[in-house]
Amino acid sequence: MKVVILCGGKGTRLREETEYKPKPMVTIGGRPILWHIMKIYSHYGFKEFILCLGYKGEMIRDYFLNFEERSNDVTVTLRRNGSERIRHHHPQHLEDWTITLADTGQETLTGSRIARIEPYLGKDESFLMTYGDGLSDIPISKVAEFHQQQGTIGTVCGVHPNSRFGILEVNGNRVTNFSEKPQLEGYINGGYAVFNREIFRYLSPDGSCVLEQQPLKTLAQEGQLSVFRHEGFFYAMDTYQHYEEINRMWDRGQRPWVVWEHAAHQP
Repeated sequence: MKVVILCGGKGTRLREETEYKPKPMVTIGGRPILWHIMKIYSHYGFKEFILCLGYKGEMIRDYFLNFEERSNDVTVTLRRNGSERIRHHHPQHLEDWTITLADTGQETLTGSRIARIEPYLGKDESFLMTYGDGLSDIPISKVAEFHQQQGTIGTVCGVHPNSRFGILEVNGNRVTNFSEKPQLEGYINGGYAVFNREIFRYLSPDGSCVLEQQPLKTLAQEGQLSVFRHEGFFYAMDTYQHYEEINRMWDRGQRPWVVWEHAAHQP
């Protein structure tokens, strides 16, 4: 099953970073958030990716076309008749990934981006989908299994949103507890999803189709949209404050989305 990642948006609320790079290339701990997302999927055995490129997509293309040079030591011998490169591979830096870099247009909206990559799915009857800005410890393999059991066209992951503000618990005129940005009740769409091939009947490649509007609303009305409830970690990097906060988490070693390292450290 292939993984479709939407990488084409402009990320205007993260202008401090996205003025010079696409949002999926904004870094956490020195690596693009896109790399972190792909590592999550890869950990669960999903290693074929289709990246829907748009705004500054050439930077994402360049990153992966030169991935080995960026990830390993390189010796370069310069000669007049051409240079020679010797890569010194570090196994821990190698990724066993197949990546399709698809230009889906500068202004194309989400549903149309997905519609335009249908040929790259081959004969697959279903695919995984996410955005290039959300991190989670969602068990992807369980989501895929859950989707197959439901028999619906689509499955989205429901996650708990975090409050933008700290919550005060009070008794009279005294504060009895203070919760810094706690999780709220209820679920929102966490952006991790699975779709059957039938989803393309609800999408249009014309550029103006928004996945989150009529297509998902219609699926819900028809009883064709399931939800996998996730009670664990989810974080969307939407603003510069989010960027700073997630990097502080990384620096503190608070990295719940790094499931590939957690598994390696288990006895």
